[in-house]
Amino acid sequence: MNDKMSSATNAINWFEISVSDISRAKKFYESIFEITMGEMEMEGMKYAMFPFDPAKGKVAGGLAQSPMHTPGTTGSIIYLNANPDLQEVLDRIEKAGGKITMPKTSIGQNGFMAFFIDSEGNSMALHSNT
Repeated sequence: MNDKMSSATNAINWFEISVSDISRAKKFYESIFEITMGEMEMEGMKYAMFPFDPAKGKVAGGLAQSPMHTPGTTGSIIYLNANPDLQEVLDRIEKAGGKITMPKTSIGQNGFMAFFIDSEGNSMALHSNT
């Protein structure tokens, strides 16, 4: 997509979640979302991608391990899609090695949100409509 950012385009094109152990982080995210992530290496970076279809024009991203990627709890927060109900994902987080830092919380007509720390120490968020 070559369109300038507007209300008709995505504000985000790609995201990377910094990790220090790609295998552990991949296992964590596959476990909490019940998905399979593809792996690849490029230019010294280890990468695991969330499921996506490049033909759909949706925002995509993954886990990145390299000297330039440092996990942390400060900075930008990424809200991952946990539809249909983020409580199902929250219920798997601690068993997978993460920590819930804010339980499922209503944000009115915009659905629900929650915060957690992943297996790598990143502060992350979930969003669902119900």
